Amino acid sequence: MCRSYNRVRDPAIAALDTHMRVLLTGGAGFIGSHTAEALLEAGADVVIFDNFSAGRRNNLPRHARLRVVEGDLRERDAVAAAMDGCTHVLNLAAQISVPLSIEQPGNSAHHNVAGFANVLDCARHAGVERVVFASSAAVYGQPQAVPLTEESPTRPMSPYGLEKLVNEQQAALFERLFGLSAVGLRYFNVYGPRQDPASQYAGVISRFASRLLADEPLTVFGDGLQTRDFVFVKDVARVNVRALTSRETGYCNVGTGRSVTLLELIDALAACAGRTPQITFGPPAVGDIRESAMTPQRMRGWFGGFETVSLTAGLAALLEWMRAA
Repeated sequence: MCRSYNRVRDPAIAALDTHMRVLLTGGAGFIGSHTAEALLEAGADVVIFDNFSAGRRNNLPRHARLRVVEGDLRERDAVAAAMDGCTHVLNLAAQISVPLSIEQPGNSAHHNVAGFANVLDCARHAGVERVVFASSAAVYGQPQAVPLTEESPTRPMSPYGLEKLVNEQQAALFERLFGLSAVGLRYFNVYGPRQDPASQYAGVISRFASRLLADEPLTVFGDGLQTRDFVFVKDVARVNVRALTSRETGYCNVGTGRSVTLLELIDALAACAGRTPQITFGPPAVGDIRESAMTPQRMRGWFGGFETVSLTAGLAALLEWMRAA
């Protein structure tokens, strides 16, 4: 069995300026709910803005400094009302399904491009100090070389990846036009508690973990030697909070700098679960990325160095949550 991570109060978060009143869009979701907890730990007031298409109210703690507003980014007046009195904005709300972005590109862009434009426009009119937003490693597409740095070519392979690249350009434009301070975080493969394995948005780890605990076979498409950088959700939440008080603008990779193959992932997951995996192999998925790896130098330089949770500790935390759910 593997030991879960030891939760240690992050001194950098504990020392943050607590004057912040943060509008957290998508705050009831997987990454958002962990970020809400980190913000409350930092002493911030938090306004959750979520349409609950994927987020869940029971992901959120009951707290005197937490307020929940149900709404949609595509409704500008609703965004403006929720943002009233906020000093910072953290935008995590999005249509995050790559297949759906391919099937319904107009609908996806309406959420991710037009919705984000509403956030930026409301932020500049409200005079907020800082906007942090979720970008994605999907902006890179099929890497020409790894590890990926922020200067690597961006060639999205889906409307979703393109939308995130457009978000970065939107934010850069608002900085030039209006002086709005904003940074985009290019998340790699985020995993951890509260990622629903039954959801169409679920990552490979949560799906594998669910099937492993149920003694069901795991299907690997291809030979299983594809590499990914898996980053624990609470590390992502820490970066989100630190980014809110940073002055850096532009975009930044968020990951661990350590990639593993899918077969290595399965071995680690099976060891943590105390199970013997049954693996079946299928044909490679069309357009699947063979190698994915990143360098965390900019992340550490911009937002402070800290040790990320190891894969085995993160997997143990995920399995503990799944068994208790």
